[in-house]
Amino acid sequence: MLSFDFRGRVALVTGAAGGMGLEISRQILAAGGAVVMIDVKDAPADLAGAERCLYAQGDLTDEQFVRRTVEEAARRFGRIDYLANVAGVLWFGRDQSLLNMDLDVWDQVFDINLKSMVNTARAVVPHMRAAGGGAMVHFSTVQCLRGDSAPQDAYSASKAGVGAISKSLAMQLASEGIRSNTIFPGLTLTPMQQRWDSPEKIAAVGKYVPMGRVGTPQELARAALFLLSDGASYITGIDLVVDGGILLKY
Repeated sequence: MLSFDFRGRVALVTGAAGGMGLEISRQILAAGGAVVMIDVKDAPADLAGAERCLYAQGDLTDEQFVRRTVEEAARRFGRIDYLANVAGVLWFGRDQSLLNMDLDVWDQVFDINLKSMVNTARAVVPHMRAAGGGAMVHFSTVQCLRGDSAPQDAYSASKAGVGAISKSLAMQLASEGIRSNTIFPGLTLTPMQQRWDSPEKIAAVGKYVPMGRVGTPQELARAALFLLSDGASYITGIDLVVDGGILLKY
């Protein structure tokens, strides 16, 4: 099992009420770090190490809310070292082909999936500079790397933008010791996939993956912690696909 040491470090994690964001938060707390957790949902119960946790419930598309939360976190913990942008939406039924979908839905998906990332990066970079460096990891999807017979075009396009912004941040901030990388998850068992509501459906979906199963939030979180950690100190601007091999099939 991988082991990380985040003692004395502070991370901001979005989409932190469940799935991969919650698991990243838990693993950073378990490794001794402090976590600022942001989500529009209610706070999760029973977080171990909660004395090192600040939970803020609110809208990540609201720049002032994000800035207030970051400033409160900096006052409480004294610094911010890491950013994990995990928040996102995939609206089955409403997010369809761009030829047919409601463009108000298109705008909402882009705000949640992409503008939120802009807001968090703008808020935390000054604190990373003050700390002498830092690291970011942003969550995209393998879906934006291929087409889909049942398209969710706003989701795919916005998540492709995540990777583009991450590379731009990596170039802009490398000389200041601030790293930025992107994770492209494959099929992963998170609350976003509520349609997989039985062990039989989960097993059936897993048959599409060369490794024969869907991924877990714990596996994606470990990849994120590696990219944030000092073990990845010479890695910036990369796209890390964590998909059990599914892109090998396309």
